[in-house]
Amino acid sequence: MNGAMSGWFKRAWQSDVGWSFRNSPVAVAAAVVAGICIFCAVFANLVAPYNPFNLATLELSDAFLPPAWVQGGSSKYLLGTDDQGRDILSALMFGARISLFVGIAAVILSMLIGVSLGLLAGFVGGKIDTFIMRVCDVMLSFPAILVALLITGVSRALFPNAQEILVFGVLILSITLTGGGGWVQYARTVRGSTLVERNKEYVQAARVTGVTRWRIVSRHVLPNILGPVMVLATIQVATAIITEATLSFLGVGVPPNSPSLGTLIQVGNKFLFSGYWWITVFPGVMLVAIALSINLLGDWLRDATNPRLR
Repeated sequence: MNGAMSGWFKRAWQSDVGWSFRNSPVAVAAAVVAGICIFCAVFANLVAPYNPFNLATLELSDAFLPPAWVQGGSSKYLLGTDDQGRDILSALMFGARISLFVGIAAVILSMLIGVSLGLLAGFVGGKIDTFIMRVCDVMLSFPAILVALLITGVSRALFPNAQEILVFGVLILSITLTGGGGWVQYARTVRGSTLVERNKEYVQAARVTGVTRWRIVSRHVLPNILGPVMVLATIQVATAIITEATLSFLGVGVPPNSPSLGTLIQVGNKFLFSGYWWITVFPGVMLVAIALSINLLGDWLRDATNPRLR
């Protein structure tokens, strides 16, 4: 198993995409930044100096401490503390974990819905294709953030005492159903690629030999259209994270007891003009670093997998 993995990694490293990555300083820098952020988020329990959401460890006397390099700061809290005495650095790691979880989960769900509908529309065609594309047009006609606000607002009104897992599920669903960054982009991309692939000779040969539609789509068409889907998914992760942060900043995102980066920015915004700038600036910088690095990786992957740009 280890030999197979090492062999696969060696082939990938020596491929055209690997060569493009090694010779792109922007892609390497973006990968390093994204890797550090993801590592700190995933292993926050081990890396973070404190657990900022453990009420037993909070000390209100340490509230509003500035960063360690500012006068009045403490070496115990490198990036300072918030209004409840929580360590900002630790809160960033735990908050980034929630933002990444929601963003990646929303992208996976969007891919499942969008790729399925795109394959159906492109391969079957006819009235089904027309109906799915008109639904996509309707979704794109509404501002994405307003659709997400509507879904989360209605769900909170219907289930005011919902469990935390239900709140997360509704948030992920609202990001998935938005027209700008949800399943619509995948459906339109996959439909266009499927329309091209279904008329190629290998698909016609499979039809002549009696292969079923389902087998043609799953074994022949789908593997050949995954390239654009993976590029789009990489870029959409950043979009989903920003959408989640926006909803949390507006107060309709993740639960208050599991704050994400957007919630941390919202809390810090209340004290921004009181001189406690670090409470909102550092979560904002963390959010920008994650979104920008993932976007740059997506741009590089798009160019690296485009034969016309090689």
